Amino acid sequence: MGKAVIIASTLFMLAGLAAAQAPAAGNVFVGYSFENASSSALNLDLSRPNLQGWEASLEGKVLPAMGIVADFTGHYGSESFAFYPPAGPGPINVNVTGHEEEVMFGPRFSVPFGRFRPFAEFEFGIGHINNTSGYGSDTSFATAVGGGLDYRIIRPVAWRFEGDYVSTRFFHTSQNNVRLSTGIVFRF
Repeated sequence: MGKAVIIASTLFMLAGLAAAQAPAAGNVFVGYSFENASSSALNLDLSRPNLQGWEASLEGKVLPAMGIVADFTGHYGSESFAFYPPAGPGPINVNVTGHEEEVMFGPRFSVPFGRFRPFAEFEFGIGHINNTSGYGSDTSFATAVGGGLDYRIIRPVAWRFEGDYVSTRFFHTSQNNVRLSTGIVFRF
């Protein structure tokens, strides 16, 4: 009987210590995302296409003012341009349709002020671009630096406005994109 009480007490204390290691607070964000993308992948003089998509993130707090965030995005769009072949007459009109996804992780720093919670973040991970018009796909290292503002609507729900500078290197050329997102935040 005494051994069972000691074992049960030990397991209870170890379970409490293990639970203390898990984040006690955090949030989940889902929303709309707009990306003004750089299209230097083929070394052509193209305009910056506007891509529409989504963003989702999960943040777990490790300190009161610091969390670790996992960020997932997907953007979709198309662009038309004139291509002048070196050994051919006149321009060829090309329409490129594709999508870009990124998975990034990193620290997020935030401090609440009443109903507002401004934050700054740095993320790194991978990006993948897939051209559905037959011009290829590529995977690259990706980074994002930015921040945003959460506005608390009710205790567990907030609305987020976020802006990030996203850098990738698809097809061995640098892309410098601006990503703007908005949506709902569920806090736990």
